Amino acid sequence: MRKYWENPATVGADVLARAVAIVPAKVMIGNIPIEPATVLAPMAGVTDTVFRRFIRNLGGCGLIMTEFTSADGVLRAKDQKAKRYLHFYEDEHPISAQLFGSDPKVMAEAARMVESLGFDLVDLNLGCPAKKVVKCNGGSGLLRDLPAIGKIFEAVRAAIKIPFTVKFRAGWDDENIVCVELAKMAENCGLCAVALHARTREQGYSGQARWDWIAGVKQAVKIPVIGNGDIRTPEDACAIVAQTGCDAVMIGRTAPANPWIFRQIAQYNAWLSEGRGTAALGCLAEQGSATAYDEPTEADRYQMIRTYFQMLIEEELPDAVGKMKQFASWFTHGVPGGAALRKAIYDSKSAPEILARVQEFFEQRLCAAGALARSL
Repeated sequence: MRKYWENPATVGADVLARAVAIVPAKVMIGNIPIEPATVLAPMAGVTDTVFRRFIRNLGGCGLIMTEFTSADGVLRAKDQKAKRYLHFYEDEHPISAQLFGSDPKVMAEAARMVESLGFDLVDLNLGCPAKKVVKCNGGSGLLRDLPAIGKIFEAVRAAIKIPFTVKFRAGWDDENIVCVELAKMAENCGLCAVALHARTREQGYSGQARWDWIAGVKQAVKIPVIGNGDIRTPEDACAIVAQTGCDAVMIGRTAPANPWIFRQIAQYNAWLSEGRGTAALGCLAEQGSATAYDEPTEADRYQMIRTYFQMLIEEELPDAVGKMKQFASWFTHGVPGGAALRKAIYDSKSAPEILARVQEFFEQRLCAAGALARSL
């Protein structure tokens, strides 16, 4: 398990003093309270309404976000994909809609539409590294043109009343790190918070996130700073707060593999707050945190997979079968014999068949475990 001192920032006395800092219980983004200060990152192909509600129902997540959505698509009345991306239910509040695009007027008009739909916040995507997005000067492609970003900031801020935020990468590459300058510009343009994925566009999702970049942004602005990158465990979530002073944490790729991560962070926070944690770094490392939060049992994982797949079926999504197969590799990570279950899911032709394969696999394992326990 990676500890915060392995992250490549300079560790000073102030960081050591906050070695067991907890994730804040609340952060205000404009007039919207985010409680706790944890955010489900927007992920293409992942954070649809089903997954968002699934995460929200498991507990511990303060803010959920849509998949990144084309501003041009929002303005095209016949763009069914954009409509589907922006569909949400009342129990998803607070919820932020993330938009991408490069035309200030289009972005402003799309933000107005998002506001009229009832979203609590609007977020600008300046982080997506996908070539097809960057090619259109969207996502992280805009990081090479700060004046263009400034025009978008100003246009969108003038168009809406709800909080406006931005999620961005540190820069195009290691030679062009613009995160501090960009964050200052966001604050000056009236944005309510910034979220930094502490990698460059050139890195994609490889290498290690540079939390020191988040610390630099936090020192440069007064608006809330959300830290993102390499938060795989509750310990990581607290470590990034300790190292950077960020006001909230955003979790992306860990969430599909461990949907309980937000609840575990809340449990770990409580464990530290109740005094079972220790302010002494060495003692904390020695005693570990094995009892600080719940690890899912096999029965928990079975219930989780069955619940999510059933939610997909009930939502009547056209790609429900594809979603089940997509999530199978994440949800079965670490499950003994998971490869056989994944193959059974991939070979299935329908949603009911997939559910049946899941039920068959887990019930056989749980029955075998029960029989073994009774024999001991």
